[in-house]
Amino acid sequence: MSDQDLDHDDQKPKGVFFTLLADGNWLYRKAKYKNAIDAYTKALTLKPDDRTCLVGRSRCYLKTDQYENALEDAETSLVEDKTYVEGLYQKAEALYYMGEFEFALVFYHRGQNLRPQIEKFRLGIQKAQEAIENSVGSPSSVKLEIKGDLSFFQEDQERAQPITVIQNLTMEKKQLTQKTSLSQKTTKQQLGEFDSDKKFLENLLKDQGLVKGRTKSGEQMQDVIQSCLISVDTCTEFLNQMTPFCPRGRESKHMQQKCSKPQHNAPSEPTHLLLKSLDGIDAELASGNAEESLKKAEEAMKIVQEWSEKEVPTKKEVLGRLHSCIGNALVELGDMDKALDHHQKDLDLAKQCKLPDAMSRALENIGRIFAQTGRISQAIEFWEKKIPLVCGGLEKAWLFHEIGWCYMELSYHDEARDYGIRSLAAADEIAHVKWQMTANVLVAQSELKLGNFKSCVSHFERALTQAKLQEDDAGICAIQKALGDAKQFISK
Repeated sequence: MSDQDLDHDDQKPKGVFFTLLADGNWLYRKAKYKNAIDAYTKALTLKPDDRTCLVGRSRCYLKTDQYENALEDAETSLVEDKTYVEGLYQKAEALYYMGEFEFALVFYHRGQNLRPQIEKFRLGIQKAQEAIENSVGSPSSVKLEIKGDLSFFQEDQERAQPITVIQNLTMEKKQLTQKTSLSQKTTKQQLGEFDSDKKFLENLLKDQGLVKGRTKSGEQMQDVIQSCLISVDTCTEFLNQMTPFCPRGRESKHMQQKCSKPQHNAPSEPTHLLLKSLDGIDAELASGNAEESLKKAEEAMKIVQEWSEKEVPTKKEVLGRLHSCIGNALVELGDMDKALDHHQKDLDLAKQCKLPDAMSRALENIGRIFAQTGRISQAIEFWEKKIPLVCGGLEKAWLFHEIGWCYMELSYHDEARDYGIRSLAAADEIAHVKWQMTANVLVAQSELKLGNFKSCVSHFERALTQAKLQEDDAGICAIQKALGDAKQFISK
């Protein structure tokens, strides 16, 4: 048998796996959940730890009311990476449907803290809080048992420094005191949609039995909850600054201010109708039902196109938002070309209306599609256009890292290092340990390619410290191996 035949045989299991995975995804979209479970299960016999497959099967288990199986798959998908966003969401969903609303809320918050731009976590927080209030009357009566690992309640950025919670407790209390001195009206305006989250956490602090307990990792619950309050304020500020990721709240308010009074031939309460449609579109996409999200977005598009700009002055803004929704749904369905077309229309409308937030949103989405489809140079082109529109440290840390990664893929190591340093500076500014680790790894990899071995080792060592602070076992192993390889170059 030739070497070519051997290579072909080695690739067969890989090809079979991806075929089964694709079958599972297709069957899920067609609502044939039992058949999808079979396809995912066969795929997992070939790659037992594939987290995409595990999350796919978990979704199907939820649809067939097999909640414990759904939870088990979600937890397995998080074994190697506790910050895997899709796994966190599936775990939260499984806990929610099992009636474990308090713990579901914890994981929704965890995902929200990691990725504030993902709408489904905000919707999850909202429905979990409503379920808690409906079942026990009010958040103040909630009793969380101190069992299991609750360290995830703490935002990543609080883990960036050893025993930060204990050392900075005095400062945090002072900050909280300053915040509560604001009038209730002003505070609610600043917090926006996080107002209910803040109230929930403040009510937890009133539970003396809860706050005196400790998590599995030893932190006192009072410290953890206070840290979460700080995180809520951080996320609120981030969302207020950064509407490209979650623009609907600000755009809706803008529409309510600008929409003229409907005439006799205009839709009844157009703004209310649109907001209801957007809620349904977001909810469907968040729950993994991209086809239904696409259907609702296209139906809303037809209605909005019939409106005149005289009746609804923000018509172009609305159409841009709907093009964005359609594009996102098409990405989930794998139709990248059509998705790109809709995001480009979103960008064109944003430019016509001179809306920087919408431009930023569209540029980001277009860049993502190019990156996902291997068109790296185009991804860089659009993401670099987004830089002047960026607000907030978290968005900067993400964007600079992604651009740096693209340059790394193209073997432009100087540019990759420079963007890695910019990402690191942004992460340092907000003390976000996960992005500090990720940026340090990018800088270290770039320095290695450039032959700057001492700098490479230094950045890998910092990344290793940050991985340990997060208890990221997979990250620790990978960085330790890379660090060992880098040190060998110095010894030569």
